[in-house]
Amino acid sequence: MSDDPTASTQAAEGQEHLQRNLKNRHIQLIAIGGAIGTGLFMGSGKTVHLAGPSLLLIYLLIGTMLFFVMRAMGELLLHNLEYKSFQDFARDMLGPWAGYFAGWTYWILWVVTASAEVVVIAGYFDFWIKDMTWSMICTFILLMALLGCNLLTVKLFGEIEFWFALIKIIAILLLIVVGIGMILVNFQSASITHLWSAYGPLGIFPANGDNFLAAFQIAVFAFIGIELIGTAAAETSDPHKTLPKAINAIPVRIVIFYVLALAVIMSVTPWDKIDPGMSPFVNLFSMVGFVAAAGAMNFVVLTSASSSANSGIFSTSRMLYGLSQSKQAPESFGHLSKHQVPAKALILSVALTCVAFPILVIGGSVMEAFTMVSSVSVGLVLFMWSLVLVCYIRYRKLHPEAHKNAAFRMPGAAFMPWVVLGFFGFVVYVLLRYDDTRIALGLTLLWFVGLTISWFVRKKVHGGVSR
Repeated sequence: MSDDPTASTQAAEGQEHLQRNLKNRHIQLIAIGGAIGTGLFMGSGKTVHLAGPSLLLIYLLIGTMLFFVMRAMGELLLHNLEYKSFQDFARDMLGPWAGYFAGWTYWILWVVTASAEVVVIAGYFDFWIKDMTWSMICTFILLMALLGCNLLTVKLFGEIEFWFALIKIIAILLLIVVGIGMILVNFQSASITHLWSAYGPLGIFPANGDNFLAAFQIAVFAFIGIELIGTAAAETSDPHKTLPKAINAIPVRIVIFYVLALAVIMSVTPWDKIDPGMSPFVNLFSMVGFVAAAGAMNFVVLTSASSSANSGIFSTSRMLYGLSQSKQAPESFGHLSKHQVPAKALILSVALTCVAFPILVIGGSVMEAFTMVSSVSVGLVLFMWSLVLVCYIRYRKLHPEAHKNAAFRMPGAAFMPWVVLGFFGFVVYVLLRYDDTRIALGLTLLWFVGLTISWFVRKKVHGGVSR
């Protein structure tokens, strides 16, 4: 049974509703899992190769900006517990068009992101199988297993994410401990001086400034999912306790799981010797001769990608459900199964992620296919994060007393939203500098053109979009 009084009212009126069955431990681990994505495990090989130790500053900068985004989102969600997702507060603060754009954009974002995760999962299977055809078959079987679990109950989704995230946390902490031990005993010349010795007077920055900027794309992708706790809020039993706790822990998690972990890796393995097409977490143990440990770490990064794909399946289905509930998507996607999950939305979302398989074939290599798909995700997520901030600015204007009395207020509320929006503008400028990311931004622009056309067509046909 749900503990949410509004859910009880809906039940009494005969309406279907999502269950608040996710507990504090689920949300805390979902938050950690969202902050430790495939962009870190797989993509950091390429970003380390480009930016070297300056990547640590990139992660700190992006993480700091996203902390303010998450604080803004937390205050918005707790302002009105009727908000179940982005599209709810976007619609309330900016109008029906904003809810329409938020819902459909976050849906396609996670379809694309889950497709990127599927590409990477196939690559991780190939680490053992050495045959991409069979690796893709194993990936498809895993995808169907995740779909089956999501069709049963939201609590099972929470349990899967809990254990996936726990595996990631333990593995990274072990890697840090083992890496520090290697540095202390100078194992195979491991030394913290690797973080700056290659650059001389330039310190930790690469001689080619373009390489520093080029690292931003996959670094931003690494943080996609950090906002997932907002999507899960509708199924959280105690949002006033769990959301602030999860959001406030973000800075510590970024320092430990991004900065410290990569600093250890680059101290053990000089950054210029890290294979850009391979996960540096696996590469570290392979290079120092720990073959069994490399295989174990490959299992960890496989579970990490599976976790992200699972999050994508969850998010896309809930967004499609919300769009249907607000009459902005076909009605059939707004019905829940006997297990109180949006089954049809789940099945469609998983079917669309299978586009990863032809992309993997066309891409030529796992890293090329991953970069191709993840670049599209970055353009979409920048829009979503920016929309949260615009909604927050509007919220402060419409509800100054609510903001003043809020127990969980965003720090620097008067100016930080504008600072972060300016930073996102800088990231867009960076993406426009390079051919592969420029093409991805073009595809993102096409999405918004199509979405705008569909909005006006739907508005004309239906005389306006409900709610």
